[in-house]
Amino acid sequence: MSIDLHTHSWFSDGTKSPKELVRQASNSGVTAIAITDHDTMDGVEEALAASTEFGVEVVPGLEISVMHQGKALHILGYSMDSANHELAQALATLQEARDGRNNEIIAKLQGLGINATALELKEISGVGQTGRPHIAKLLMNHGMVRSIPQAFDEYLKKDAKAYVPRFAYSAEDAIALITGAGGLAVLAHPVQVDKTLSFLSTLLPVLKSYGLEGIEAYYPTQSKKMRKRINRFAIENDLLLTGGSDYHGDIRPGTRLAGGNNVYVPPELLEKMKERLAAKA
Repeated sequence: MSIDLHTHSWFSDGTKSPKELVRQASNSGVTAIAITDHDTMDGVEEALAASTEFGVEVVPGLEISVMHQGKALHILGYSMDSANHELAQALATLQEARDGRNNEIIAKLQGLGINATALELKEISGVGQTGRPHIAKLLMNHGMVRSIPQAFDEYLKKDAKAYVPRFAYSAEDAIALITGAGGLAVLAHPVQVDKTLSFLSTLLPVLKSYGLEGIEAYYPTQSKKMRKRINRFAIENDLLLTGGSDYHGDIRPGTRLAGGNNVYVPPELLEKMKERLAAKA
């Protein structure tokens, strides 16, 4: 049995509904799942409602993109009160910034002679947030690219033809928002920031001083050797270990929820998170 504390639904850039993720977890033998959509908790209520139906524990979560000393980081939050006023306001600000960025990207594409519209984009994204993966699909629909990676390479990544920088909170502010709403803040997939992991020796003490409580050690692209090194850093900084698949559904072919031949995340990690939350209460 495995748990999966890092998944995305169609409320951000995933392709599955929260209920479908919970159902899929049940069918895959995943005993607990966290819905960690980007900059929103809108899918948590649906997932919680499906918890009893499918016999899977659901952990409220989200993932916030932040900047720290010029580096882009992702901070996962767990077990926050979604009704917390400061958190809700901050997430609304992020949504407004995301919408503005999308409009700027569309304007750049139109300037390049691509007849794309905001209405088309919303039809692609559906009920959830709209972001660059949806714009990539829009470019595919217009025959400008053959794949999502090509769309990012030619139009959407930094220094590409239609790139627009995003608004982001600082790591300190994001961690404060999560902890202020009663949650645990965790550094996501450190390997994506630095494949050598050498930055952790200086980064983690700083993030710990902001209120960081954990680090994502179990992740599909983090080897057993990497996990051992992350574990040493976690012990040095009194940080919890977490893990998850970063499952997005069909948008990333070949990926799946935790367990099986994918990343395995020990259930006892969630129990330790609960103990830390109880100690903070």
